[in-house]
Amino acid sequence: MDFTKPYLDIYKAGGVAWDIRVEPKTLHSLLFDSAKNNPDNTAIIFYDRKITYGQLAGCVKRVASALYELGLRKGDRVSLMLPNCPDFVISYYAILSMGGVVVNTNPMYVEREIEYQVNDSGSKMIITLADLYFRIKNIRPNTGLEKVILTSLGGKSGEMPDDTLWLPDLYAGDLPEAPQADIDPVEDIALLQYTGGTTGVPKAAMLTHFNLYANVCQSDHFFSGGSWKQRIIGVLPFFHVAGMTSCMNICIAAGTTMIPVAKFLPADVAGIISKYEPTFFNGVPTMYTALLNSPELKDFNDYGKVPFYKSGSGPIPDELMQAMKAKLEGTNSIINEGYGLSEASPTVISCPPFDLKYRRGSIGIPYPGTHAAVVDMETGDRPLPPGEVGELIIMGPQVMKGYWNRPDETKKALRNGWLYTGDMARMDEDGYFYIVDRKKDIIIAGGYNIYPREVEEVIYQHPKVQETIVAGIPHQYRGETVKAYIVLKQGHSATEEEIIAFCKERLAPYKVPKLFEFRLELPKTSVGKLLKRRLVDEEKEKLGVK
Repeated sequence: MDFTKPYLDIYKAGGVAWDIRVEPKTLHSLLFDSAKNNPDNTAIIFYDRKITYGQLAGCVKRVASALYELGLRKGDRVSLMLPNCPDFVISYYAILSMGGVVVNTNPMYVEREIEYQVNDSGSKMIITLADLYFRIKNIRPNTGLEKVILTSLGGKSGEMPDDTLWLPDLYAGDLPEAPQADIDPVEDIALLQYTGGTTGVPKAAMLTHFNLYANVCQSDHFFSGGSWKQRIIGVLPFFHVAGMTSCMNICIAAGTTMIPVAKFLPADVAGIISKYEPTFFNGVPTMYTALLNSPELKDFNDYGKVPFYKSGSGPIPDELMQAMKAKLEGTNSIINEGYGLSEASPTVISCPPFDLKYRRGSIGIPYPGTHAAVVDMETGDRPLPPGEVGELIIMGPQVMKGYWNRPDETKKALRNGWLYTGDMARMDEDGYFYIVDRKKDIIIAGGYNIYPREVEEVIYQHPKVQETIVAGIPHQYRGETVKAYIVLKQGHSATEEEIIAFCKERLAPYKVPKLFEFRLELPKTSVGKLLKRRLVDEEKEKLGVK
């Protein structure tokens, strides 16, 4: 496919190489190398408890030996259903070192969701919190789970169920070291990362050791220099690929410190910022909204103690970006935006630190070794010139092998080495990319194409609005009509007429929402991404539309 690559000029002007070579490595070898080179470095700070690399590697090896004794072999899948905590890190690298495949599983899942994912992946073991055991007990007879391993964020309390094992007993054991599995980093799967649950039946992206390690190397090269990696706060869940890569794997590869946060609570996170001064904070827009709008943080002035903030997992409204920039004014701290997806380990595009010209609303330029293009939506084969909107496609070493047991879905997503993202985007003359909307989210009302994000950006400018989702709702005459769901800032009130008048000054008449619903909160995924699909499904159910 012949397409323009103006972003290569930005790399050249910044003195940064785009074409980098990544040596294939297994993920667990990164941990053992860091432990060998810097055994006394702090690997984890978890609620003031510190764990060194030497201690961490020792725990990983002992758990790996125990898992081997329990029957884990190369290619076996293990569901890892834990919040951010040391036991997640220990279990993750222990599974990988035995050639096992980690199946990231959200601990907030209900029984139906857990059962689906365990059966779809074919997991033979699951590691989770003792407090969640009742969910596993109820679904276990319907699955192929052979072993259930429990742990807790505190200590053991009460008797353990007879058919379970206690994870801390495994890393306190004294079994002989298990034989290392023969792993091909390029071909062998390290992770099944489920995705697509917001738009349909979840499917698992198959990510290899090389895919995930390549993304670590790309980040390291793109942001150049090691200072930003010294202490990374883990507010994004490690069971989500963004948190797993941007905090856990990056720290392990660099031999630096991660600060896992089990649950995002604004006041707790602010306390960590003040006490430990993390060097990198990677969050989602709703986290920044929560920090800026939390009444208990109205006098919090330590944002400048974090030199580098990043936002991803969904477009950050421009009003929110400007509010964060205002908090960082007068400091040396920066915030920028990036773009990624589970199918690409996840980051593929980000705003570069080596080009200081700020482009409002841009997600940045392709990562090192990554190509990006915008193609027509009809065939997907014709590259579009700068400025035109089409589907964003990606090519790079971080892109998945395919979807687990989904050959038809894989063929749709991967074509001639390109990953078709399903996101609508445009590229400017300089090679910077801008997300316009999800391909599936375009509203077609009375023959007009309406991009929900454009309408959302306008509503976010209203001084009383905290969050909004704009969606297309079935309409008998127009096909679809525009509906806005709005959460107002605490202590504020607004009317539908007020919002309509505000929008009419800033949008063409056909783009102005015809329906409004004010809510106390909007549905979100466990990562904090606003869940538009759930609202659309609610409306269809009300209308009796399938």
